Amino acid sequence: MKKFTTVKWVIVLLLALPCCFQACIKDTCKNLHTYSYYVPVYKTKETVRANIKSNAPQPIQNPGKISVLGNTIFLNEIDKGIHIIDNTDPSHPRNTAFIDIPGNLDIAVKENILYADLYTDLVAIDISDPSHVVVKKIIDNLFGYRTYTGTFVADNSQIIIDWVKKDTTVTENCDGSGFWEPIRADVLFSSASPNAGAGPKASPVGVGGSMARFTIMNTRLYTVNNSSLSVMNITSPSNPVHVNDVNIGWNIETIYPFKDKLFIGSQVGMYIYNVSNPDAPSPAGQFTHIRSCDPVIAEDDVAFVTLSSGSFCQGFNNELEVVSLNNFVNPTLQKVYPLTNPHGLSKDGNLLFVCDGPAGLKVYNAANVSNLQLMKTIGNMEAYDIIAYNKWALLVAKDGLYQYDYTNPDDIRQLSKMELGK
Repeated sequence: MKKFTTVKWVIVLLLALPCCFQACIKDTCKNLHTYSYYVPVYKTKETVRANIKSNAPQPIQNPGKISVLGNTIFLNEIDKGIHIIDNTDPSHPRNTAFIDIPGNLDIAVKENILYADLYTDLVAIDISDPSHVVVKKIIDNLFGYRTYTGTFVADNSQIIIDWVKKDTTVTENCDGSGFWEPIRADVLFSSASPNAGAGPKASPVGVGGSMARFTIMNTRLYTVNNSSLSVMNITSPSNPVHVNDVNIGWNIETIYPFKDKLFIGSQVGMYIYNVSNPDAPSPAGQFTHIRSCDPVIAEDDVAFVTLSSGSFCQGFNNELEVVSLNNFVNPTLQKVYPLTNPHGLSKDGNLLFVCDGPAGLKVYNAANVSNLQLMKTIGNMEAYDIIAYNKWALLVAKDGLYQYDYTNPDDIRQLSKMELGK
């Protein structure tokens, strides 16, 4: 009997060993995960505002919106500031200065005043002497606060001037316990004519691209954010006065002026606003489509709209839409042209220029908008936004700033390219 009991316990112990062994492995099993995340670098508002001046030129790294006034190009460096480029000779543009404006995404120019966003604030800068620009006025809290992914909340008493990348390795038990994943803080939204050898014609208002969220009509500066249209009286350009906010909707992307109308692109359609009363824009019409990004330009009886997938637009269509404006109250879709991933566009006479993302720049004969004829594709670039007028085109691409002479549309010539890092 005793012998049997002993054998029984030996068997039980032997059967239990694998379980004990597995438990030991489970207790010691670890997985390593390596992550990168970003930590904000702050400066005080006073320090940042004191540095809004003509500093030494900086290499172009992440180009964004553009505006042209006379022989000067103002090129946004996304979230960093504005490059000042002397374009007296478009074949040899010179990067001459940089205005440090953290959080800057949009720009507009009238006479000798440049308007730019500094996160929530609007800055009016005298650019009479591009080598010595001077801040004339700052309107606080005109725009909404940025939102970020994850649980990150910015310290809005200070200003984020940069993000520093951090790498970390964390440990996770095999059962999933003891796991910590750092949150990467990324901005959720974001996010804009001459003879080729002579530079742009003189004009009191700078020319912006179709991706712009700032535009100027006569004595008003209009800006759009995610849901509203803001009106600034700039009768005295150096002293902008905020006079009104008009609620539009949600997911507003761009704004484009034409005659007494504002064409506002959103992720769900195109809104048309009448500005016969410049301080109180009123709805004049709307064209809706499925969710997608939506830059727009317009003429007398037609608008051109690009829809693109990817980024924050959450859409799936990539196409150019031609919209009839014969009835402003109820615009109608006239024609659709499939594209790769279009963004900015511009039109000069019968030539339509479309930035088709990784497919490059596409140039169409648009004499018949119901039957656009592709004349030329300029590839080997990822095209973002373009200004084209008076036989000269300025193109922002992922790899730099291009200029073209299209005096002969059948022989479009590249005049120059300012590459990244220069």
